Amino acid sequence: MRVSREQVLENKRTILKAAGRLFRERGFESVTVTDVMKAAGLTHGGFYGYFKSKDDLIAQAVGEALSRSEAAIGSLPAYREQYLSPEHRDNFAGGCAIAALASEAIRQDHGARAAMTSSLKRRIELLSQTAPGADKAHKRRAAIGSWAAMVGALILARMSDDSELSDKILNETRVWLAAQDRKSPRPSRNDQ
Repeated sequence: MRVSREQVLENKRTILKAAGRLFRERGFESVTVTDVMKAAGLTHGGFYGYFKSKDDLIAQAVGEALSRSEAAIGSLPAYREQYLSPEHRDNFAGGCAIAALASEAIRQDHGARAAMTSSLKRRIELLSQTAPGADKAHKRRAAIGSWAAMVGALILARMSDDSELSDKILNETRVWLAAQDRKSPRPSRNDQ
């Protein structure tokens, strides 16, 4: 039985979504192609009709998960509140792919690293649009520093087996970043 082009695309989206969840939850090495296809509700035998290899799947799933999360970025302060929340910390499978997979991606082939680098660049540009600062350079610096602090805080909060410390890491990072926003140089009247 022949599958329509639309069904092929839908199956691929389903596979990428399932892979993204599993990879964020368990890591690249702990997830097999069979696990992904089963989670997608498809048979293992069809995998190579969609992907050249597991590395190809990893690169595409990472790219898909990251681009989906980029769409949720609004203002930097609002994004920070959502990102540094206990709900996000506890949502490994649906949370930030960078925080979950960056340390693993450095050991992957070029495809996964390229997808993460591309997303990193786009995310910095998106966050720069609403970051505080007197000019483009200050806004970019604030975006990079804020994003690095947010990802680091999420990783540390997830790593800790002390729930009080984990909550404190998230909260103190939010408070510290908000204070940095207030200290940031503002545009002069001549710049506006």
